Amino acid sequence: MPGQSLFPLLEPLLPRVRKPVQYVGGEGNSVVKPWDDTTVRWCLMYPDAYEVGIPNQGVQILYEILNEQPDVLAERTYSVWPDLEALMREHGIAQFTVDAHRPVGDFDLFGVSFSTELGYTNLLTALDLAGIPLHAADRGDTSPVVVAGGHAAFNPETIADFVDAVVLGDGEQAVLRITDVTRAWKAEGSPGGRGELLLRLARLGLVYVPAFFDVSYRPDGRIAAVTPTRDDIPARPSKHTLTDLDSWPYPKSPLVPLAESVHERMSVEIFRGCTRGCRFCQAGMITRPVRERNIATVGAMVDAGLAASGFSEVGLLSLSSADHSEIGEIAKALADRYEGTNTSLSLPSTRVDAFNVTLANEFSRNGRRSGLTFAPEGGSERLRKVINKMVSAEDLIRTVSTAYAHGWRQVKLYFMCGLPTETDEDVLEIADLAREVIRAGRKASGHRDIRCTVSIGGFVPKSHTPFQWAGQASYEVTDHRLKLLRDTVRADREVGRAIGFRYHDGRPGIIEGLLARGDRRVGRVIERVWREGGRFDGWSEYFSFARWEAACEAELGPLGVSLDWFTTRERDEREVLPWDHLDSGLDRDWLWADWQDAQREAELDDCRWTPCYDCGVCPTMGTANEIGPTGRTLLPVVSVASTPAPAASATASAVSPSDASSSDASPSVASPSSMVPARASST
Repeated sequence: MPGQSLFPLLEPLLPRVRKPVQYVGGEGNSVVKPWDDTTVRWCLMYPDAYEVGIPNQGVQILYEILNEQPDVLAERTYSVWPDLEALMREHGIAQFTVDAHRPVGDFDLFGVSFSTELGYTNLLTALDLAGIPLHAADRGDTSPVVVAGGHAAFNPETIADFVDAVVLGDGEQAVLRITDVTRAWKAEGSPGGRGELLLRLARLGLVYVPAFFDVSYRPDGRIAAVTPTRDDIPARPSKHTLTDLDSWPYPKSPLVPLAESVHERMSVEIFRGCTRGCRFCQAGMITRPVRERNIATVGAMVDAGLAASGFSEVGLLSLSSADHSEIGEIAKALADRYEGTNTSLSLPSTRVDAFNVTLANEFSRNGRRSGLTFAPEGGSERLRKVINKMVSAEDLIRTVSTAYAHGWRQVKLYFMCGLPTETDEDVLEIADLAREVIRAGRKASGHRDIRCTVSIGGFVPKSHTPFQWAGQASYEVTDHRLKLLRDTVRADREVGRAIGFRYHDGRPGIIEGLLARGDRRVGRVIERVWREGGRFDGWSEYFSFARWEAACEAELGPLGVSLDWFTTRERDEREVLPWDHLDSGLDRDWLWADWQDAQREAELDDCRWTPCYDCGVCPTMGTANEIGPTGRTLLPVVSVASTPAPAASATASAVSPSDASSSDASPSVASPSSMVPARASST
């Protein structure tokens, strides 16, 4: 019978695997519904280890929204480690959900949330274990519809063979509308099978269906055209943009895992989107415009989440949380409310130009004074102009001096290596900055026990950004520059021991680049790597560059392209890019102009506070920046627990900056990204 638990078969195997508790379910606020009482059944997957996937906000939000619908069931699954995978294959146990241990293959819809491209091989493992044919073209009517989403699905072409549909952008309204269409189709007796369901979803603009588009290639390997095979679907599928975040205060009841996870806290997304214009940042580009939650909603969500979960730390999340128009008021009011309790507040890394001691003191008032994290990104001021990160060395030294003078003893600085136009000298300026940070800290604090950790990730050009045309630095260049930097830091006897240095080699970034900007021909590489044992490629202990390199040579060589062709090659303006037929709202001509500005080292202001500079998002998507201040306070506390999700078909109107009291949040059958232990590279 469909929907039967596999736990009786699974339980005897758990003592034989590492961390068995991650497979048993039963988390606080998890939901298990009777199978036969529901009409539409979703399985949601974060394709990484449970400890990484369980805190993911996107999956948690969609899980809760779907389960609020009386006739809808949503359960979760995560990637199983190779030790359990081997036992499952030996004993014939299918990929299962952690909620009720039901077979993934029994569900109507299988939603997979990608925060990183290095999770693609884990998708194939889950499909195979679930008994779902790897290729969408081979699936029958009894297989779930595989729906991909998340930031790493904005160029879904490399996995086009393996997914049935793709949701671009925010997922809250999209999953409810997909559910409505599926419910109606099933009520009619499922006419036309899965093909008809996919056609209905595509016609409404809810999903991009790769099978409904053909790709042709030029003799030199470049794409000639991507064209729809039907005239009754949108020729350019577009992203979903949620407006009025205050109407969507999720998650109301955060999941509380029994097993250890990478983030032991509850999180509230205080706004979605970013208009700072960092040219390397795909997340900032594809989530435009900015949509804030107002202070009252944030306070109510924190209150409800703490009551429902018992967590002692609250993370206020966004791409740049200190940029919230009421962040000072939010921080003070929350610190006042929870003073004397064991509840602490935290922010992700803070922009140098958004930091102030008052804000930092509020966030550390009820918790320990941990280190501060800043992200200059580029080593030299010239390079920071190229990437539009408008921070000077003087700004950084002034900021960290202030922090050290007020009692902080540790600062972490995040940079990237391999940025466009970068030279050895640009990278070596990171060492100069780190040395100045230590000296300034010792002077400001009067102490010598000052620490600065330099963390460096390899830059990977991404789709829908001004750098989508850039050639990626080879791993040899990246490794050479990192070695130069490491040796330079260590050679300084005065401050070298006070500077920590963390980095990864450049090879994983090259594979991430292949997957991020590849086309459908790369799918055969992914499959070959998977068949030869590729799993958990985002984890350094499992990643094998040699395996990927050999697969590229075997699969791409006969087609006249290569690993380098997809990564280190610079594209010209007229080249058809694999994702050009997918509409993120960003005008292609504007992106190209910004790429030219980058090479001229010209900076661009944040459009939240300046006139529009025509990136294209707001007129294309019918949206606008939704920002405060609202002038509200956190008292009285307004409950969010009883707030129902707005109707799936409702479309909130855009709010202009002058009267914005609403806001927005970001799951797209994925989102926001989680930090992954031993992550090979990040952008």
